[in-house]
Amino acid sequence: MLAMVGGSAAAASRIGNHDDYRGTPLLGHLAPTEPLTTVDGKSVSLTDFAGRSVIVNFWNTWCAPCREEVPALETFWSRHSNDSDVALVGIVRDDTSDAVRDWVNKRRWDWTIALDPDSRTALAFGTLGQPETFAITADRLVVGRRIGAASIDDLEQLLAMARGQA
Repeated sequence: MLAMVGGSAAAASRIGNHDDYRGTPLLGHLAPTEPLTTVDGKSVSLTDFAGRSVIVNFWNTWCAPCREEVPALETFWSRHSNDSDVALVGIVRDDTSDAVRDWVNKRRWDWTIALDPDSRTALAFGTLGQPETFAITADRLVVGRRIGAASIDDLEQLLAMARGQA
């Protein structure tokens, strides 16, 4: 376990050297687990994804950079939706549940989309805005963060970090 944490910390330190990647006090620490409600009304927490590498993406329907990253998210999920060790979680703040539900239904997204109406989870993650994407290991350690619109390469790099492969 200690070797895995050390490897994850080393990978996390490399990501902080790029202009679009910035460190977060959460690197190397457990991800927040505040309960949220999904767009279909179910309760969800990051503890529900125990044993899986999780990519958490904070976004909004009205955010231009968030809209830029939609093709990357869709491509990423089409590549990994059948991977039993991977979860993609979108967390929406500063948006209405109706707008989010319409957005998700129109695009037929089938990854977990949760609402954060009071920004409690966004604050717990220390987000600076949106979009922001976090890599979380199967043991719930935060090992990477991408600020701004993520490309498919960014998402794959974050997943490799979450899997301990970067």
